[in-house]
Amino acid sequence: MGIRLPFMMLHAKQILKSTSQNVHSRNKCNVPKGHVAVYVGEFQKKRFVVPISYLNHPSFLKLLNHTEEEFGFNHSMGALTILCKEDAFITLTSQLSAS
Repeated sequence: MGIRLPFMMLHAKQILKSTSQNVHSRNKCNVPKGHVAVYVGEFQKKRFVVPISYLNHPSFLKLLNHTEEEFGFNHSMGALTILCKEDAFITLTSQLSAS
């Protein structure tokens, strides 16, 4: 896992770069500077805006890694999509914002 971590950061940054281009072309100024929009959910996708700093946190990276391994990152939403339960994502982001 330690070997894949730099790859995940590079891969996540590439995804975010293309995601931000897609998001800005459709929804300009809806994502504050220093944040990224992600879609979360197993069936119904809900849009969340989270600080980019979360991408450096091991728990968030673990979630991204699991999503990549299980489903890949190419989804019809045109943005970074995390396929997990919305409640689990909210719990994780609440813990990250509290720390």
